[in-house]
Amino acid sequence: MLKLYVGNKNYSSWSMRPWVLLKQAQIPFETVPARFDSFAPGSAFKQVIGKVSPAGRVPVLLDGEFAIWDTLAIAEYVAEKFPDRNLWPADRFKRARARSVCAEMHSGFTALRGACPMNIEASLPEIGALVWRDQPEVRADIERMVGMWSGLLEACGGPMLFGDFSIADAYFAPVCMRLATYHLPVPAGIGAYVERVRALPGVAAWITDALAECDFLDFEEPYRLRR
Repeated sequence: MLKLYVGNKNYSSWSMRPWVLLKQAQIPFETVPARFDSFAPGSAFKQVIGKVSPAGRVPVLLDGEFAIWDTLAIAEYVAEKFPDRNLWPADRFKRARARSVCAEMHSGFTALRGACPMNIEASLPEIGALVWRDQPEVRADIERMVGMWSGLLEACGGPMLFGDFSIADAYFAPVCMRLATYHLPVPAGIGAYVERVRALPGVAAWITDALAECDFLDFEEPYRLRR
């Protein structure tokens, strides 16, 4: 059985993507938690992850003894291993577009990532309002996201970005969490998409687990002193 190493579900946006993908696609796998304590070389986290990944980060997918440690690489590997799950769109042009938007998320939207780290358990509308007021780079990231999602939903007819659930929806699930946590303003149609993503069984299961965690990690909490 596949094994997926993940960090704290409340905080680890990178871990969320492949976990949601596997869960939503009903692909059997074992979750191996690698809870954050610190990212110092001698930390418990690094000792666990260092045994399976030279990169020393989560997520890591193990297929037997073979390790894949990048979220896009994991997604591609799973799509190839389970072609019957149709994790990329069947249409060649849509598939290329889906890969493009995932790659853009993989390397971009740095202002949104930095100002609004994923924190599923928290509700921070006041922080979101300040970020929206004071950080034009975040507003630009959201504008790009809204334009991207709106165009895809219109072109493909919804309910997901490419019609049916795909890797792209799993890839943007952490953004949906950020929009909810920080109450960032988006058009009604985009807000409806966010709620549809949050209601997916795979996403809902991740949220439930995140809310059950009791860790409060100060290095993941730039805006709160306690939970």
